[in-house]
Amino acid sequence: MTQPRSAKAITTPAEMRELSEVECLELLKTEPVGRLVFTEKALPAIRPVNYVLDGRDVIIRTSGDSWARRVADTVVAFEVDSIDHASHTGWSVVLLGTATVITDVNTLVRVTDFRNRPWAPGQRDRYLRIRAGQLTGRRLSFASS
Repeated sequence: MTQPRSAKAITTPAEMRELSEVECLELLKTEPVGRLVFTEKALPAIRPVNYVLDGRDVIIRTSGDSWARRVADTVVAFEVDSIDHASHTGWSVVLLGTATVITDVNTLVRVTDFRNRPWAPGQRDRYLRIRAGQLTGRRLSFASS
């Protein structure tokens, strides 16, 4: 009896490897949405957000009256991944850093990319920068033979 195709993918040997900072940054450029992780009322909170990369930093546009006001000047995590469910392969990048509100006009002009508008409805006129303190990543792929 032949195995179903998905069962074959599961039994294929895989390897997990750490990614370099350069690889992490390149992968961050490939996905439009990540997850912002922060503390809200002493509990972990996660928000999916679209973002743009500015060097090593993540820029998020949000509204001024949202959770973003409470996140400013706190340590947060930002995670982006891409998973292939059929082959059980993929990657994940995690950035740890401090979120700050961007107020400098020249910086706001430079990081505003109208091709990457926020997906959420409403006015999004607050910009948060997550300055990368630690940047790590892992890739799960098929083992080399």
